[in-house]
Amino acid sequence: MNYTVTKKEFLVVVFGFEKFRPYLIGSHIIIFTDHAALKHLLTKTNAKPRLVRWMLLLQEFDCEIREKKGSKNLISNHLSRIVCPRGTRAPISEFFPDE
Repeated sequence: MNYTVTKKEFLVVVFGFEKFRPYLIGSHIIIFTDHAALKHLLTKTNAKPRLVRWMLLLQEFDCEIREKKGSKNLISNHLSRIVCPRGTRAPISEFFPDE
């Protein structure tokens, strides 16, 4: 997709909230990101319709966005560096084990 880096980062957050909605409702969620613009994106007044839809989705939850430098955010660094040959599926499974 031809999204900017900021929109891609925001889309990841939106995807996570949509995917895990039943587990997240009613709890306080802290989102750690190395992209500082996400914090200010939620306060943008003249946004495009897609961005407004994403902001409305996040307003349903009790969430907070905090910035954490990329070198200190080890989990996201590991996930973003998974090597997947072009044209193949990502090695991350959509299903959880029964354990």
